[in-house]
This record gives sequence, C-alpha cells and structure tokens, in this order.
Amino acid sequence: MGSQGTTIARMRGAFVGSTSGAVSVAAHALGGGTAPAESSVVLLMLGCAAIGAVIASVRVDRHQLLFVAAALTLGQAIGHIALAMGAVHVHGPQLGPQMVAAHAAAVAVTAVLIRAGERGCVSALSALSRRVPAPLTEVPVLVPVAVCVPADSPPLARWLLVGSGTGTRGPPPSA
Repeated sequence: MGSQGTTIARMRGAFVGSTSGAVSVAAHALGGGTAPAESSVVLLMLGCAAIGAVIASVRVDRHQLLFVAAALTLGQAIGHIALAMGAVHVHGPQLGPQMVAAHAAAVAVTAVLIRAGERGCVSALSALSRRVPAPLTEVPVLVPVAVCVPADSPPLARWLLVGSGTGTRGPPPSA
C-alpha cells in the first residue's frame, strides 16, 4: 500500500471508529434507548477505538462502500451492546424494529458520507501532490564525476599490505 493508500486507510479507520460511537448513541436514542451510563460510554469508546484501529490496518481494493458499511454495522453492534449493558432499556437487550431501523439508517448515511470524504481527500491529495514539488528531489548532475586511478602502484605499499596480516593481532603476551 502506498503512502496515499496508508493515509486513506488511517482516515477510514478514524472515521469509522469515531462515527460508530457518536452515531450509535444518536441512533440508540432515536430508537427508544435510554441515556447511557458512564460505564457504557467508556465501554463504547474502547470498542469503537478498537474497531477504528482494525479498520485502519486493513487494505481494501474493491467494494470499499460495502466494506465501510460492514465496518460501521460492526461498530453499531458493538455500540448497541455497550449501551445495552449499562442502561436499563424498555426493550431489554433485544433489538426492536424501531431500534433496528435507526441503526440501519445510521449505517447507510454514515457509510456514504465516509466514502465521499475518502474520495474528496484522494482528490485533494492528488491535486496537492501535482502542485507542490517534492521537498527532497534529487538534482541531476550535469558534469561527469571524476575518478582517480593511479597509473602504477608502489611495490613497497603492496608489500606492507600483504605483510601486515601475517602477525598476531591483540595485546602483547605480557599484558
């Protein structure tokens, strides 16, 4: 995955994680759920952060809208479970038709908005990368590089190099 693909995956993970929590609370309230307790909110935040981290690490080449919708559905399920665990609901832990409709509508709208945001960011990054030059581009060298090769090597230097490897290396025996 290239630099731009990694950026988009991280952005997707952040969007899915954060909107799963926020939209889950809103859909839960619209579906007839009660106000969440503090423990439910903490559990919701941990679950949505985990979903966002997993989504950010997955590479998706095809069917990105379906992938985002599935990730949001999983986030909504985690959000519903977290909110149902900490509050006393009229419907109990089961999902009523009004609650299912609210969560499904939240998933559909949020998936389309996240994909639109991804496409917008890809367009913006592409346009920016075409307009702004790379900061560390190599400058081409127009003159040939000079190479120095001695015409003849002195025999004494060669003898010293060959003879230097015959002795023992290390400290003297008295040390």
